[in-house]
Amino acid sequence: MSRVCELSGKGPMSGNTVSHANNKSRRRFLPNLNQVTLISDVLGKSFSLKISAAALRTVDHRGGLDAFMAKAKDADLSLDALKIKKEIAKAQATV
Repeated sequence: MSRVCELSGKGPMSGNTVSHANNKSRRRFLPNLNQVTLISDVLGKSFSLKISAAALRTVDHRGGLDAFMAKAKDADLSLDALKIKKEIAKAQATV
């Protein structure tokens, strides 16, 4: 189970923990991932995705899953999210 956001592609970063004495040791900064269920208005289906809190705010800001997927770059999306994007695009083309 990877720690990567399915919608934004945000993953772990590395850096230093710096003590008061300025000693440095390596650490990992993990994204704030949440298991959420998003509903597509066009498809009328719900999808369970593991996304970051920042991506969830972006989905809400853009007006839902359908609007987010319309603007999302294919390189950032996971394979499951790409399938959802194609389903939504296909359904919007027929409507």
